[in-house]
Amino acid sequence: MIRASIGIGANLGDAVQTVQTAIQRVAALPETRLIAASSLYTSAPIDSSGDDYVNAVIQIDTGLPAEQLLTALQAIEQQHGRERPYRNAPRTLDLDVLLYGDQQIASVTLQVPHPRMHERAFVLLPLTEIAPETLIPGIGAALPLLPSVSDQRIRRM
Repeated sequence: MIRASIGIGANLGDAVQTVQTAIQRVAALPETRLIAASSLYTSAPIDSSGDDYVNAVIQIDTGLPAEQLLTALQAIEQQHGRERPYRNAPRTLDLDVLLYGDQQIASVTLQVPHPRMHERAFVLLPLTEIAPETLIPGIGAALPLLPSVSDQRIRRM
């Protein structure tokens, strides 16, 4: 089993319900167990427009290989009507593999740690809420990064 951190976001439709349902669906994946779920947060879109996002981070233990986990997350996104018309488009649901154990993965379809996760309050705040000791491979401890994102609008719901 590998400890993985998953970022969850939505800003179309009933975003709160979508995020809550997504947590349940990820927890129900084969060979997967939910370890922790952060509070829900609302944050302003970054490099995009549209309504504020509802965000959360969960930690899971999973036996799924990283690419298979990504495929399963994308299937959950599709069940929620996820479309990808352009980069950073508003989303019914966005599920990202943030961390997969202490691995660094750079494939055509998956990059772990997730790029820019260390620059995003909507990732760092919920992640450090549930796992303040988190180390981001190639970056370092997550908790000391919080001051660098303090200018990004985010609040716990």
